[in-house]
Amino acid sequence: MILTDISDFLRVLPPNRAIAGLDLGDKTIGVALSDLRRMVATPVEVIRREKFTLDAAKLLALLTERAVAGIILGLPLNMDGSEGPRVQSTRAFARNLEKLTPLPITFWDERLSTVAAERALLEADTSRKRRKEVIDQVAAGYILQGALDRFAHMREDEP
Repeated sequence: MILTDISDFLRVLPPNRAIAGLDLGDKTIGVALSDLRRMVATPVEVIRREKFTLDAAKLLALLTERAVAGIILGLPLNMDGSEGPRVQSTRAFARNLEKLTPLPITFWDERLSTVAAERALLEADTSRKRRKEVIDQVAAGYILQGALDRFAHMREDEP
């Protein structure tokens, strides 16, 4: 089930289960997972893309193994907020994934997540080779952490 409103997504999630953040690239899928209290995002893996059925099988196996309750896909909006071909590709991925899993799926604006991830890796003095290996999972961590931070504010705003 694809939920475009983040508050609807949060409402359908069962308590005390992790959620996944995904950074979809042309060649890889970066995966990050939250803790059970949904406070901290941790980059966990990069899935090398082959074709959708194989990618989805690897991804869903990981999510099942980790008892994940929902999926947040980074939405690569243009800097002016408009949607380009990469957004269409991400939405198509979500529609195809929705057919294979009952997990709720939503989107999170990922503008500058890769830039932030790259900056963090540079500050950590990570080698170019290592940065290339982990950039997508670190970007997924930024995407997921942004959503988790929003969830925390939503909980604070509740009466």
